[in-house]
Amino acid sequence: MLDQFLSTIADLAKASGVAGFFVDGGWKNIVMILISFLFMYLAIAKGFEPLLLLPISFGMLLTNLPGADMYHSEFWVYQTVGDNDHYIDYGNILQHGGLLDILYMGVKLQIYPPLIFLGIGAMTDFGPLIANPKSFLLGAAAQGGIFFTFLGAAVLGMSAAECGSIAIIGGADGPTSIYVSSKLLSNSDSIGVGTIALAAYTYMALVPIIQPPIMRALTTKKERSIVMGQLRPVSKTEKLIFPILVTVVIALMIPSAAPLVGMLMMGNLLKESGVCDRIAKTAQNELMNIITIFLGVTVGATTTAKTIMTLSFAKVIILGVIAFSIGTACGILLGKLMCVLTHGKVNPLIGSAGVSAVPMAARVSQKVGQEEVPTNYLLMHAMGPNVAGVIGSAVAAGVLLSIVAH
Repeated sequence: MLDQFLSTIADLAKASGVAGFFVDGGWKNIVMILISFLFMYLAIAKGFEPLLLLPISFGMLLTNLPGADMYHSEFWVYQTVGDNDHYIDYGNILQHGGLLDILYMGVKLQIYPPLIFLGIGAMTDFGPLIANPKSFLLGAAAQGGIFFTFLGAAVLGMSAAECGSIAIIGGADGPTSIYVSSKLLSNSDSIGVGTIALAAYTYMALVPIIQPPIMRALTTKKERSIVMGQLRPVSKTEKLIFPILVTVVIALMIPSAAPLVGMLMMGNLLKESGVCDRIAKTAQNELMNIITIFLGVTVGATTTAKTIMTLSFAKVIILGVIAFSIGTACGILLGKLMCVLTHGKVNPLIGSAGVSAVPMAARVSQKVGQEEVPTNYLLMHAMGPNVAGVIGSAVAAGVLLSIVAH
C-alpha cells in the first residue's frame, strides 16, 4: 500500500510543471520567467507602455511555465506543398491548440493590428497635420531609420523577412511592427514576432530617454528657442475629406498599406463625422481594450527561451535602437532644412516627433523646447509630424511588404 502511495506521489511529481524546470534547458524557462517579472515591474512601477507591456510580460510568463500547454510554437511552423506553397495548418490549431494558440491566430491572420489602428484613428485629431501639410514631410523623413536599418540588417547577413521585421521598429509603432513581422516571419526564422514586439514597445517606452540627447546634439540653442506661430483653424469639411482622400491615394499607390491606413482613416472618419458617436466610442474604448489584451498576451506567448536567449535577439535590440535613433535624426535634420528655407519660422525640434510614438514624441519636443524658452508651446506643432508619422509608418510597412514579397 505504501509503495503504491509513493509511486502515485512520484508520478504526480513527474507530471507537475515543477519537474519541467529540471529537464534539459529547463533553466532557460526560469530565466524567461524572471525577465517577464522585470517587464511587469517596468510596466507597473515605471509606467513603460503598461497597456501593452503588461499583457506581453504576462503572456511571456504563461508560455514559459512548463506543462501549461497554452501555446505551441511547433504548430506555427509553415507546411510546404510543392515548391512555393507555404501554409499554416489552422485546422490542427483549432483542434489541438491551447488558449493562446487560438488567440494568436488573430495576429498571424493580421486581424488585431488593423483593429488597433481603427481605435487609434478614432482617437486621433489630424487637425494640426491638415493645418500644416508640410508636417507630412517631417513624418516621412522620420521613417528614414527604417530603410537605413533594412540595408544594415542585410549587410549582417539576415534574410529579407528578418531585415524588414527589424527595420520597421524604427517607425516606433508597435501594432505596425507586429503586423509586418507576423506577415513576414515564420518559425524557421531566427527571430520571432514576440522579439520584434518586445523591442518595439521597449523603445517606444524609452522615447523620453533616447530622443532628447539626439535632439540637443543636432540643434543649436538658437534653433531650439524658435517660437512658432499659431496654427490656422481647420474646418469640419477639411477633417471629413482628409481621411477619405488619404485612404484613396495611399491604397492606390501602395496597396499593401491599405489594411492599416484604411482602418486608421475609417476610425478617424467615424470620429469626425459626428454621427457615429456610439461606434466611435466603442472603437476608442471597448474594442481597443479587448484587442489590446488579446494582442499583448499572445505576442508575449511567442517569447519562448529559444527565441529570446539568442544572439539574434541581441542583434534585434541593437539594430532597433539604431533604427529609432536614425529616424529621430532624419526628422530633425529635415526640420533644420525647413528652418533655413522658412527663414527661422520652423523649430527643428518638431521633426523628432515624426516617429510614430503618439503623443509621447510630441510631448518630448515640447519639453526640450521649453528647456530653452519656458513659454514656448510646441505641442500642437509637433502633433502634426507625430500623426503624420503614424501614416508614414503604415506606408513604410506597405513598402517593406511589397519589397520582401517580391
